[in-house]
Parts: sequence; C-alpha cells; structure tokens
Amino acid sequence: MTELSLRPDRTAPIATGEELRLRRELAAVYRLVAHFRMTDLIFTHISVRLPGPEHHFLINPYGLLFEEITASNLVKIDLAGHPVEESPHPVNPAGFVIHGAIHAARSDAQCILHTHTKAGCAVAAQEHGLLPLNQISMEFYDRLGYHDYEGVALNLDEQQRLVADLGSHPAMILRNHGLLTVGETPAQAFLRMYYLDKACEIQTAAMAAGTGLVTPSPDICELTARQLAGEDGSADLQDDKAYDLAWSALLRLVERIAPDYRD
Repeated sequence: MTELSLRPDRTAPIATGEELRLRRELAAVYRLVAHFRMTDLIFTHISVRLPGPEHHFLINPYGLLFEEITASNLVKIDLAGHPVEESPHPVNPAGFVIHGAIHAARSDAQCILHTHTKAGCAVAAQEHGLLPLNQISMEFYDRLGYHDYEGVALNLDEQQRLVADLGSHPAMILRNHGLLTVGETPAQAFLRMYYLDKACEIQTAAMAAGTGLVTPSPDICELTARQLAGEDGSADLQDDKAYDLAWSALLRLVERIAPDYRD
C-alpha cells in the first residue's frame, strides 16, 4: 500500500481546548473498540473532525494497535490526505479514501467509525443484509445504507459512490467488507457501532439455530426505530438520557482499564 507522506515543514503544537477534548474522546473510543474486541489488528479506522474552516480531522497512526492509541499520537490530516503536523506515523490510505469522502460530504458526520468484526463481515456477506430480528437491530430499520464491494478502498473515484450509498443514514454496511457508523460526536458514533455490531451478532446466532425467524410488522419496526432515535413523541414515557448515561459509564470503564488514553 502507498503511505501518505509527512509534510516536513509542519511541526506539531501541543493540543489545547477543544482539540484536546476531541483527541481524548477519540482515543477513548479506540480503547473501547479494543476492549469490546471489535478490532482487526492495526487495520480499520476511526476519525473525528476538528473545528475550524481548515476541515482537518484526526485519525489513527497506521501501525499501532488500538490499545496503543493515545490522545497525543493521533494524526491530524487534511481532506487531501496529508498529515498537517509532524508525526512519526503514516496514515492508512484506505482510511483517507473512506473517511475523507464522508467528512467532506456530511457536516453531521463529525465522527466516523469503521470495523471488520466477525459478525459484521458475516452480515455484510448476506444478500438480505441486516434483518429486524430484535429490538437492537430495529434502531437501523430503513436507516442503513449499503455499498457494494469494489476491492480495497484505494481508488479515489470510489468516494462519490460511498457518499451516495450512505446518503443521510447514520450507518452503512460495506458489502463483503464490514460496518460503518457516523455520529455528531465520538460517543454517538461508538454507541451506534456497538449496537450495529450487536445486531449482527444476534442475526448470525439466530440464523445458526436453523429454525424459522420471527420478524415484527413493518409498522412496529418503524415505530421502534423512531423510539430508539428519540423521534416518537406519542409514548407515555420518554427516556432522553439513555445514551448520555451509557457514554458516561463507558468513560468510567476506560478510566479503569486504560487511563493512559489521555496522554
């Protein structure tokens, strides 16, 4: 694979303020992906856009395991795929092709997460894609894009098709490849990936049982999707704190198992 070269005229300042906060949140997501065994050695990637008109974003240093990633060793890259600060690490070219395209096209896709999990790859190889077999999978009912496999993502002309297939969805299945989620925050992108992968695990387990599958009616699937997205105001009760509480719990977990993520 071709490595993206560093620009020797750039030096890395010490991150402060909003950039430091985002670096730590992204590093926390990397550690959580490692903890929940959603990694593929040094491959796959998670990125977050930094504030400002330059449209810079942070991505993992190519060659490090996710459990080695910290706030300070994340690489800052521009939309052309060039690191904009000095770093001893290269960037995964496929990460730039996938993430650069979506960051450029979707202002709400502040964080993008891509995985090659066993369950995710299994469902990505199934003709029918993700089925509404469980409450967890119904979060993605009619809210999931599909992108046909075109080989390793090293060709820039694939970017327009990736963006078109994702559309306005919060997640996408890359057929014969893996899973992708986007979010307005690293927390949102991670929680979507956690549950998308869990939905794939449930589907592969249910199909392996070899018995008939039960799916709710389309109306119930759509209602559940709206409820889980906080878009249904007709219910007697509302739970608008669930994801914030879950993310706070996950941050406490990272502080216990990998406190060096902040470094």
